[in-house]
Amino acid sequence: MKNNTQISENYWTEVILPHSSWFNLKLTELWHYRDLIMLFVRRDIVAVYKQTILGPLWYIIQPILTTLVFTIVFGNIARLSTDGLPPVLFYLAGVVGWQYFSNCIIKTSYTFINNAQIFGKVYFPRLTVPISIVISSLLTFTIQFLLFLIFVFYYYLKGVDIKLTSAALMLPLLVLIMALLGLGLGIIISSLTTKYRDLQFLVAFGVQLFMYATPIIWPISSIPEKWKMFLIANPMAPIIEAIRYGFLGSGSFTYCQLIYSTIFSIVIFFIGVILFNKVEKNFMDTV
Repeated sequence: MKNNTQISENYWTEVILPHSSWFNLKLTELWHYRDLIMLFVRRDIVAVYKQTILGPLWYIIQPILTTLVFTIVFGNIARLSTDGLPPVLFYLAGVVGWQYFSNCIIKTSYTFINNAQIFGKVYFPRLTVPISIVISSLLTFTIQFLLFLIFVFYYYLKGVDIKLTSAALMLPLLVLIMALLGLGLGIIISSLTTKYRDLQFLVAFGVQLFMYATPIIWPISSIPEKWKMFLIANPMAPIIEAIRYGFLGSGSFTYCQLIYSTIFSIVIFFIGVILFNKVEKNFMDTV
């Protein structure tokens, strides 16, 4: 009997145990499933444009069309300020950053609903799915940001007064903050939609409204002082302003605001992970 116990202990490479603590997150387990995460990343990238005519060209077409509409409507018709920058550069800088954040939050918010069949058949850390979404969305962001840099170089050659500042070196940090914030909010919403299905209909609409509270189509410098405090409380506002300041040399950017966004994103991320961890144990009963 003792030998059988020793054999079984040596045989099993992983043991799955029930856990009830809210803070028993088992984040180290994700490292053991890194290959699965990369498979999900590949699935997310291939599945989106596999049966489309233009395929990956949509990565470029989407921000260009959005920027064109913003330029016509808000730049030419509404004549909103762009802090002295060419409207194309001003709007594209905001659109590229915002699309990465919105993709993270919208796609991860459907984690439990879209993957219920997989979750019900085999065990693996459920957090691998939203993490793979954040990583696959990073590819889209990279392509679109390179497009933004091409426009920056073009306008620079035309003699437009834009300059690269030291804040541009913070781009990896800005991406990380957006990823943590989008992932945290997304998995919070995903956890709540297992019981309150109405939330899935409000996600896209809510993110769209949130965009208008972010300096995508307007600069913070154009807002009256009495309202600036409320708008800067939006954690995405310092990030968008930091991108503009880093690569265009314009924007109301301060390091204090960025520290606030960083702390806010970390807190939201850990709240989301804790809630996600609690819900995943019995979500099959409600989805």
